[in-house]
Amino acid sequence: MVLILGIDEAGRGPVIGPLVIAGVSIDEKDLYKLKKLGVKDSKLLSPKQREEMFDKIINTIKGYKSIIIQPEEIDSALKSESLNLNWLEAIKSAEIINSLKPEKAIVDCPSNNIPAYKNFLKGYLKNIKTELVVEHKADFKYAVVSAASIIAKVTRDKEIKEIQKKIKEPIGSGYPSDPVTIDFLKKNYDNYPKIFRKEWASWKNINKKKKQKSLKDF
Repeated sequence: MVLILGIDEAGRGPVIGPLVIAGVSIDEKDLYKLKKLGVKDSKLLSPKQREEMFDKIINTIKGYKSIIIQPEEIDSALKSESLNLNWLEAIKSAEIINSLKPEKAIVDCPSNNIPAYKNFLKGYLKNIKTELVVEHKADFKYAVVSAASIIAKVTRDKEIKEIQKKIKEPIGSGYPSDPVTIDFLKKNYDNYPKIFRKEWASWKNINKKKKQKSLKDF
C-alpha cells in the first residue's frame, strides 16, 4: 500500500498575515474518494465551498499537517543571505514530509526552477527513498494536492479572521491588490508590527513615504 502526500500553500503574496503550507496524506487506493468529494484547486472554490469541504477532507484522508509561517519569519528569511521565500517553503515542506512519512510526495512548486527547488527540498528529507514529484500547477492536476490547497486556504482564512477580530477595523484580504488592505496599511503601517511583512514592497514604499513626509515636516 502506497501512502501519497500532497503539499500546497496559501498566502504567498499578501502583505498582511501568515503563509500557510499544508500537507495531506492518503493511501493511493483511496484517492478516488477525494475525487468523489469534488476536491479541486482551492482558487476554483468559494470560501463557503472550501469550508464545507475542509471537514469532509479531514474525515477521508489518513493524515494532515499545516505549518503557519508568521510575517516575522518570512521577513527574516528574505533578509537572510542563505534563504529566500522559495527555500523557506521547501524547508517547511520537508518538515511536513518528514512528519507524515509518505512513500510518494507531490509538491506544488513555487519556483520557476523546478530541478533546483527539488534538489534543495531533497536535502532536508530524512528518508531519501521518498519519491518526490515537484511540478507547477500540481494543485490543479492532482486531487491530493488540491485537498492540501483547500486545507491551507481555509487555515489561512481563519488566521486572517482572528487578526480582523483583534483589530476591529477592515483589513481586507491582506493582498496588496486589495484597496481596503492598502488603505489599512497606509493608516497603520507602524501600529501592528506582528501582522505586516515588512520586506514587502508595499510596506516599504509606505514606510519610506511617511518617513520622507516626517522629515519635511521637521
